[in-house]
Amino acid sequence: MAKRLVMHVDMDAFYASVEQLDHEEYRGKPVIVAGLGKRSVVSTCSYEARKFGVRSAMTTARAMQLCPQGIFVEGNFRRYSEVSREIFKIFDRYSPVVEPLSIDEAFLDLTGMERLMESPRQYAMKLKEEIRARTGIVASAGIAPNKFLAKLASDLEKPDGLTIIEEDRVQEVLAPLPVSRIWGVGKKSNQVLADMGIMRIGQLLQADYRQLERRLGPSMAKHLYALSRGQDDRPVAPREPAKSIGNEITFPEDIQGQEAAEQVLLELSVKVGWRLRQAGVRAKTVHIKVRKHDFTTFTRQKQLAEMSGFDNDIYRAARELFRELGIFYGIRLMGVSASGFDAHEEMSLFAADNAKQERLYDAIDSINKRFGSLGITRANLLR
Repeated sequence: MAKRLVMHVDMDAFYASVEQLDHEEYRGKPVIVAGLGKRSVVSTCSYEARKFGVRSAMTTARAMQLCPQGIFVEGNFRRYSEVSREIFKIFDRYSPVVEPLSIDEAFLDLTGMERLMESPRQYAMKLKEEIRARTGIVASAGIAPNKFLAKLASDLEKPDGLTIIEEDRVQEVLAPLPVSRIWGVGKKSNQVLADMGIMRIGQLLQADYRQLERRLGPSMAKHLYALSRGQDDRPVAPREPAKSIGNEITFPEDIQGQEAAEQVLLELSVKVGWRLRQAGVRAKTVHIKVRKHDFTTFTRQKQLAEMSGFDNDIYRAARELFRELGIFYGIRLMGVSASGFDAHEEMSLFAADNAKQERLYDAIDSINKRFGSLGITRANLLR
């Protein structure tokens, strides 16, 4: 059996890189993609912003304190998805088995492909160069005998990194790294290990296993034992197709009133309709999610009379469910999603009586692809 060979590829500061790609005036400057509300957080930031201490998942307010000169943008997720699709098309040409981890990273199984490449390093360099040439985005890559090591390797020399961890060098690479580099080690477990005098992976290798079990539990102890030794048997496996498509939003201040809430439902329905059409599917069931200020959460669903990917149909069903629920005040979060996809017919095979509506949405989608999310939209959403 051929030895396993896995490559992990990760785009460097992806959202911020796309913004810098599309806006020449942003290049070389601290760009921070984040929500701009009171409860918002940073999605990602450019390496120029990271020099000021800004990091993903940090609150936007804190990022503004650290980097007041930063360029804060809410982001264009349709554009990010567009670039992502181009990148994944490239991945598919380099490996028959690609496992997406997110919009900007994936595992590629290279096992048994040695005859197709001059060397693993040359193969990764070629992939990185093609991504940059076709999309303008810089990627980092890591190659190793398994997924854990490949993902760790891709993060060692960012940005624009390429690290290969060979089987006989695993312990040499792992030993000096902080234990926080191990997947699954968060703040709490990191503190427990620190209390035990374990700061580095090399120290973890020497730890008493029974003590680890007592302090962290059997499952975590087993996890740490394996990964600290570079052991990971998980296969690279393509993810199953999405079973639902949705959007939700948490409000900076609780929504008060039916009209304001239904305005949000309309906005969410438009986004869901767009994503359905881009995926080339129609849905049978519409779901809504409403969370009150006390975190009580309600979900409702309704089947459509016919499969649809049209905003109007999604919104009508969502609005009906919302009115039946009867919660119009003190709303902290709202969500709309669709499921029950038609996987056998393309959107272009709608019934003849829907042809006019289909042409309308094709035109709207084409304009929005070119000019962004509000190239053309409903008048109600401009309020």
